[in-house]
Amino acid sequence: MPADLNPIDKAKFVAAKRATEFVETGMKVGLGTGSTAAWMVRCLGERIREEGLRVVGVPTSSRTAELARQVGVPITTLDEAKWLDLTIDGADEFDPNLALIKGGGAALLQEKIVATASDQMIVIADAAKEVAQLGAFPLPVEVIPFGWQTTKALIEETLVSLDVLSRECSLRMNGAKPLMTDESNYIVDLHLKRIGNPRQLALVLNQIPGVVENGLFIDICDIVVIGHGDGRVTVRDINAGSESDDFVEFKPSDNIFADME
Repeated sequence: MPADLNPIDKAKFVAAKRATEFVETGMKVGLGTGSTAAWMVRCLGERIREEGLRVVGVPTSSRTAELARQVGVPITTLDEAKWLDLTIDGADEFDPNLALIKGGGAALLQEKIVATASDQMIVIADAAKEVAQLGAFPLPVEVIPFGWQTTKALIEETLVSLDVLSRECSLRMNGAKPLMTDESNYIVDLHLKRIGNPRQLALVLNQIPGVVENGLFIDICDIVVIGHGDGRVTVRDINAGSESDDFVEFKPSDNIFADME
């Protein structure tokens, strides 16, 4: 029930709820993946049921697609939608320039494709995701399974000449087997600890044969909505150079929580 939410989950919820206020009838909306994005999809479903909001969503993973169906958010493919008004998604880290690390949920490829096919990207996150410099969270890199060990070795060799604190890399596992993304690829996590030049790193990684995409989102996020455990939200717009604080009323309906009991 709502009263049982811990401060982190409450922060995620209020950020998600505030972000859905940017959605207007007629919009085509990219639906992110992850725990915070899941709150957003539930809140969007509530607006559709209670306000008659008319939107169509483009999910960034099979998990998000299934949740959208459950809560009544109409969905389509990116090929059908062609271009989106808005994408709302979470992040594993974001810095003062709104550069992001994403991919903790192994959906970074579809997330980046959808976000860059949008007029605007809004990131929703709890305050703990804000960092002065990216890199504490492992950077996910999606690689094709063929020759993945060679690709991993090439990544490690490339990191020697880059401004990072550590060069440890590991294949992400799902039990005893490598984790498979929705595109049937693997994820190599880069435990860099500190990324001195995210833009350079993103460009260099994508030049390595076998690398499909990396989890650095540079110059893609326009607004970040930061949730706090007391119900406060901070909205930071990097294009407008503005920041504002307000409170989100914390009275979620039973429908939002129905699939969590």
